[in-house]
Amino acid sequence: MSSGTARSPVVPALRSARAVVFDTDGVLTDSARVHAAAWKEAFDAWLAALPRDTTATARTATGTTTGATDDSAGTGAAARRPFDAAEDYRRYVDGRSRPDGAAAFLAARGLPADRAAVEAVAADKERRFTERLRARPVAAYPGSVRLLRALRGAGVPMAAASASRHAREVLAGAGLLDLFDVLVDGVEAARLGLPGKPDPALFLEAARRLGVPPGRCALVEDALAGVEAGRRGGFGPVVGVDRAAGAGGAGTGAGTPTARALRRHGADLVVADLAELLAGREGEPA
Repeated sequence: MSSGTARSPVVPALRSARAVVFDTDGVLTDSARVHAAAWKEAFDAWLAALPRDTTATARTATGTTTGATDDSAGTGAAARRPFDAAEDYRRYVDGRSRPDGAAAFLAARGLPADRAAVEAVAADKERRFTERLRARPVAAYPGSVRLLRALRGAGVPMAAASASRHAREVLAGAGLLDLFDVLVDGVEAARLGLPGKPDPALFLEAARRLGVPPGRCALVEDALAGVEAGRRGGFGPVVGVDRAAGAGGAGTGAGTPTARALRRHGADLVVADLAELLAGREGEPA
């Protein structure tokens, strides 16, 4: 990673990259928490309204019949237990488009995941998220802002890539939009017909617009589907973000369940905060 200074602003793991592609929710801004809360409200309302005799075999929006993948799915009330805003969000909806996330969760519970069901839950989630976003803009993580400004000061090309149709609004509200050379959001993904994560199409489009081969682009993601997309797309390095590990020194999240899952799905390294990717005064991790 070249810069106009004698010392790179980032840790050695990123210095081979000529550009950086960032996911947005949970990586740059605290919007993942808002998404998770909106998903919980939408799913819980849907689950509570289901008839008690609902079948435990899911038919997805694509028309294929799928057995339950959740161990407790198909056991009556257990299949309709409330959505877990931490674990269910991470496993089924984080990083995915709204229809894909809704279908994945409903199918995992062994519940009807036909097109009508998926569209109803996805629309309800969109309404709830929009209400929350309008009520209070989402804040940027301070460590993320520090890294973005350091990279911008060093002349490193950067792209923001997100499955969310609200990414532009969220980044603008957090004061980050002008720091990026490229934005590929859910609106653009839909216009181009790009498949969702873990397919790497969204990130490959961002790299293409930056004019840098994926192998020379670092990718920063917090979602399992996202780091898997980075691996499939040949990005390097792929940095996983484990916010649940809390702030601390480099590698803080290395031993947490989320960090281990991120590594299994394709992360080359895992950090708890993006400030850990900044070099210290002596060229060592901060």
